[in-house]
Amino acid sequence: MFEFLKRPEADEQVEVKASATGRIAARAAGWGTAGRAVWSARDSATLTRHGFAANPVGFRAVKMIAEAAASLPLVLQDDERRYDTHPVLALLARPNGAQGRAELLEALFGQVLLSGNGYVEAVGGEGVPVELHVLRSDRMTVVPGADGWPVAYDYTVGGRKHRFALGEGPAPICHIKSFHPQDDHYGLSPMQAAAAALDVHNAASRWSKALLDNAARPSGAIVYKGADNQSQLSSDQYDRLLSEMETQHQGARNAGRPMLLEGGLDWKPMGFSPSDMEFQKTKEAAAREIAVAFGVPPMLLGIPGDATYANFQEANRAFYRSTVLPLATRVVSALAHWLGDFTGTTFELKPDLDQVSALAAERQSQWTRIGDASFLTDAEKRRLLGLPALEVGDG
Repeated sequence: MFEFLKRPEADEQVEVKASATGRIAARAAGWGTAGRAVWSARDSATLTRHGFAANPVGFRAVKMIAEAAASLPLVLQDDERRYDTHPVLALLARPNGAQGRAELLEALFGQVLLSGNGYVEAVGGEGVPVELHVLRSDRMTVVPGADGWPVAYDYTVGGRKHRFALGEGPAPICHIKSFHPQDDHYGLSPMQAAAAALDVHNAASRWSKALLDNAARPSGAIVYKGADNQSQLSSDQYDRLLSEMETQHQGARNAGRPMLLEGGLDWKPMGFSPSDMEFQKTKEAAAREIAVAFGVPPMLLGIPGDATYANFQEANRAFYRSTVLPLATRVVSALAHWLGDFTGTTFELKPDLDQVSALAAERQSQWTRIGDASFLTDAEKRRLLGLPALEVGDG
């Protein structure tokens, strides 16, 4: 009758039911990894979604750099003169029907910062292109040839692919990439370098939200210690205490009013625990790491605890000199070299430092110092100031 309670004999085969893919699924899902850090994916689309669209520090850092670099005034010159009007300047002023110069360059700088790669497409026309368009980096794939150099670019949207072939003549795509020590075809973005700090910052924000939703602490607690081990207030006492709290101690009018407790009531203030405070410091440290990866002084992002610069003006000057200008110079120089293949001429495209307000003081000092150098010729002075050596018509 109770045969089912007996243990199976040693020679009996016990049936074991288990999924053939269970162990693989468990490993893929991260089961059995308790105590290990869980990091987000490092692909461009995921980093953009988590580090830019869902992180205020990453969003503001990218926006600050891209907008500052796109707003820089540009000058076009060759060995003989600086041009006020030029077909390339006209193209950049209105690159396509939907964008102006600032919008196009902001999108290009943003792509370089988010993915390490920027792609510009030239459309139609003989000589100077008719339009320029910035293409999304996450949709572009480099097609290498037998020798390792790119022979084409594939742009994929919604399952459809368009190939930009490279051959004779100017390239239809200008690929601008950041330095990557371990990749021959794609650049390394600041977003990738800051990925760990972004995960920490986002996790801290989720923790703070969960604290508010599930375990938010009141400012304090009223503890009742009644006589004869009585631990509960009567219904009348409880209603009276609530009424007094609402009328005498809530709202701005009653802020700071002392509380009179009677009948065994005791006030216990509450605050953040030491672990809560350390968690907040961890979040601030992660925010500083994100700012450092992008080259933005934390002071400009309003991150507390940073006193590297004496004032905001010095931090802003360092921001332009160390981050904005190197990026803008590298990108517009690549555009000038690429567009020069279309025009068949060689010219230089660069930011006009004399019109950057953040650098006004040091540019004034440089002009004065070079102007007072009597041992330099006029051509040498012009070259040191970034001007053509000799204007057309000069003696």
